[in-house]
Amino acid sequence: MNKSRWILTLIACGAVSVLMVASFFFWPKVNTTVAQTVLAGQPLTLYFTAPIKRGVEASEFYITDHSQEKVPATLSYGNERTSLKVEVLQPGEYKLHMPNNSFKGWKRTTNDTFSFTVIEAVKPVTSIKEIEKFFKQAERQNTLFTSRGDVVLESASEDKASAQGNSGHSQTNQQVEGVDEADQVKTDGDFIYDITNYEELIITDIRNPKKLINVSTIDFKGAFYPRELYVDENLLVVIGGKQQEQPSTADEAKRMMPMQELSVIQVYDVTDRMQPKLLRETGAEGYIIGTRKIGQHVYMVTNNRPMYWIQEASEGEGLLPRVFDSTTDDSVQPMKIDQVSILPGTMEPSYSVITALDIHSGEKNGVQTKAYIGSGEQLYMSKDRVYLTSTLYGKTGAEGNSEVFKFGLDGTNVHFLQAAQLKGTILNQFSMDEHDGYFRVVTTEGNLWDEKNIAKNHLFILDKEMKQVGSIEDLAKKERIYSARFMGDKAYMVTFRETDPLFVMDVADPKNPKVLGELKIPGFSNYLHPLDEGHLIGFGYETVSKKNPQGGEPIIQTRGMKISLFDVTDFANPKEQATEVIGGQGTYSPVQHDHHALFLHPEQNLYGFPITVYQETEEEGILRSEKAGAMLYEISADKGIILKADLTAGFPNEYMDWEKEVQRLLYSGDAVYTIAANEVKSYSLEDFILLGEVEK
Repeated sequence: MNKSRWILTLIACGAVSVLMVASFFFWPKVNTTVAQTVLAGQPLTLYFTAPIKRGVEASEFYITDHSQEKVPATLSYGNERTSLKVEVLQPGEYKLHMPNNSFKGWKRTTNDTFSFTVIEAVKPVTSIKEIEKFFKQAERQNTLFTSRGDVVLESASEDKASAQGNSGHSQTNQQVEGVDEADQVKTDGDFIYDITNYEELIITDIRNPKKLINVSTIDFKGAFYPRELYVDENLLVVIGGKQQEQPSTADEAKRMMPMQELSVIQVYDVTDRMQPKLLRETGAEGYIIGTRKIGQHVYMVTNNRPMYWIQEASEGEGLLPRVFDSTTDDSVQPMKIDQVSILPGTMEPSYSVITALDIHSGEKNGVQTKAYIGSGEQLYMSKDRVYLTSTLYGKTGAEGNSEVFKFGLDGTNVHFLQAAQLKGTILNQFSMDEHDGYFRVVTTEGNLWDEKNIAKNHLFILDKEMKQVGSIEDLAKKERIYSARFMGDKAYMVTFRETDPLFVMDVADPKNPKVLGELKIPGFSNYLHPLDEGHLIGFGYETVSKKNPQGGEPIIQTRGMKISLFDVTDFANPKEQATEVIGGQGTYSPVQHDHHALFLHPEQNLYGFPITVYQETEEEGILRSEKAGAMLYEISADKGIILKADLTAGFPNEYMDWEKEVQRLLYSGDAVYTIAANEVKSYSLEDFILLGEVEK
């Protein structure tokens, strides 16, 4: 061999070696994560980034216990062989063993065993070391998620319209009867309590609608930012955020951890509306997921994400959420270890903190706070249950699935019950419901524009143990859920991409739910509200379909706000009985994203909402704001949709005055009130003539 050929051979061999080394590092991998936990009785699901190849049976996987002895278990594939479900295991520590050559091509596993633990119940941690270990593992897992695909181990009331009754005044539109929801504005029939400017709380006397009087103002002076409130006779509950006090010296600042906002519950005595008195403050670090009030108990759920990647915060009390209560000590203190638990299956490096306060109690034992490691995003609450949801993120086969955590309520005592994992993501609280002990939920799996993971929608029904007993899967492919509503034995779901399919589903038999009917119409509904057992009201947008000049799918554009009256008396043939389209493109109302903005007067079939109306000019693409204020409609099964009052006005100089923009409507007795940031107006409920107004 001559010298030049010998050199070429060496170069070729070197190139092959480099290719082999590069392949070793860059070939697709399926890796194990850190050890996980699952509750006894719940399935453990192992997710893969690629499907197990044909010929490898689920029975070839096996489980060993801490003694390395094989244990019996039920194993089955799911999601087109991209997941493996493991069932029937007693509490203990286990390893799942993967067979060799499980994947096609050169895919390989870094480890062939996956450790996990089955626990009898969720219990408080016994030392700070458990928390430190969790967050270090979570940090390692998040690093894996950002660099490559992995295997992830995860654990797998009746909904009615707001109860208005015959109280004679507005109540906040709520999802579940008996479970009050907070809002920016409340009334007890005699006074309006208002935080629409987010800086002050103003109490307005409305006993004489022709002579409105601001009787008192609580100026928070920038130390507290109110966001929502509740009224309980002579008690007023204000919920918001405040910044923690900064350290006074450089040495203190060096020792202190980075601080999050405090989410705070304030309780006022308003027996004398002219002189509200602060009785109590309590709170926890983190941002608010949601609040509810049941009787004399207020519940606040917050999310706290400690800065565990900072060295000073990576150990000890720096990892604990901090809380405070004015009946004990105004200082903010780390929670006690026995108040912290780790949710099964979670690897989300954050806390869900649940604060339960008895507002009638001035004692320190009137509040209980518990922290659960694992994030919460959406909140659904019945009279004795709390459901928190969390979306799984990361480049895994489980990405885009949801975890649901179920808690029991008994006054201020909140305790974890069960957990489950579901395919797809959960839109909002109206995608969930509890009825006769069963939890029902609708989800969207996949993405609208991803042909490899097309969007599809599911309904799941779980029993008291959070085990799935029934489902309807793969509805409305290439569409996603825009709104949902559960009403007793029926479930309604709106999906959208080009048209608005309204699905009517029978969920009377939890083990055998069925699609009864489907209606396709232009536009979509963001919010569904029950009118009666056979009718629904939808609030959303009208849409038009235009030809795509580039070819391909048509372009869908929104137009004016749309109100739809759906007749579902014939479940197999739902109909859009009546419609109303307001304004043109750009028209919007807060009711389309916040159901609390819906005005309800059931006795008169009145439904109202704040609105800003836009119209298109002759010049294509140019929008002109026309007017803003509020509108009220009479909506009934026999009359359809009738405009009763247009309480809007044009803008001076074509610019909207945000301080006069109506944010809420209320009624008390024979008057309707519109509330803006700097004014309250009253109108006759009979003919909607202006009666009085007062600036704030």
